[in-house]
Amino acid sequence: MRHLISGVAGFIGSHLCDRLLADGNDVVGLDNFITGSAKNLEHLEAHPRFRFQQCDVAARFDVEGRFDGVWHLASLASPKHYLAHPIETLESGSTATRNMLEIARRDGARFLITSTSECYGDPLEHPQVETYWGNVNPVGLRSCYDESKRYAEAMTMAYHRTHGVRANIARIFNTYGPRMALDDGRVVPAFVDQALRGEPLTIFGEGSQTRSFCYVSDMVEGLVRLANSDERYPVNLGNPVELTILEFAERIRDLMGNNLPLVYHPLPSDDPRKRRPDISKAKRVLGWEPKVPLSQGLKETIAYFKGVVAAPAAR
Repeated sequence: MRHLISGVAGFIGSHLCDRLLADGNDVVGLDNFITGSAKNLEHLEAHPRFRFQQCDVAARFDVEGRFDGVWHLASLASPKHYLAHPIETLESGSTATRNMLEIARRDGARFLITSTSECYGDPLEHPQVETYWGNVNPVGLRSCYDESKRYAEAMTMAYHRTHGVRANIARIFNTYGPRMALDDGRVVPAFVDQALRGEPLTIFGEGSQTRSFCYVSDMVEGLVRLANSDERYPVNLGNPVELTILEFAERIRDLMGNNLPLVYHPLPSDDPRKRRPDISKAKRVLGWEPKVPLSQGLKETIAYFKGVVAAPAAR
């Protein structure tokens, strides 16, 4: 099959590309490098079934040939980045989503969009199940990301209902692993970067807010299974093992073999206090659940980041 991936130079996008190529498919990847990294694709430069095209999928663009699968992963997923680029973030969920859906409609292709657990906002229901409508501030600082994804879900369902596009919606919870950017501000790279540099670990608020962390290979497996399914409504993909940020900091300190101090900063605006997916639907519909333990995934992620810090010129 022939697949089109937006955001292919991103963290999850590059791993998805690897998986589709390993399965024997042809892949055309799109990225504008606003947050993606060419380094994530270096190993594919000579691959005979991969072609890269630099472009902004929120703008007018042309791509040759027809596709069996269209994957829309282009987005600014880190608060550091979407707060710096709110308009581009909104466009990735609106105009870019429609542009990718139009290609899927034109070719009769399968379409998958990576949405987010941020659709649930600061949830009043815990754990979060797909039927929960969320508690989102539509005009808050984080709204550019939250609302872009909520709009993207609505656009995807509209194309499915109006044009019969075979669409899937993945609500992704915190994902980690190699190829994350050390400086993107999310908790896993932030803690590891600080620990590798011998700096205090930064805790926002009291550290009592919770997150769940899914290793990237598990996430990619879930995306592939979802794309091959008949489920048209959103599906949570994430790890239901929940940790407070303080507990997570302790995990990092244990694995890094040091006892770095903690430094506390005010909690950012609209930061969710709890986050844990109910993955009952993914288990039932996809036969999917995470397999990689946090300790194993973090060891592989730390090893990757050690290599990045040791070669700063390659960052």
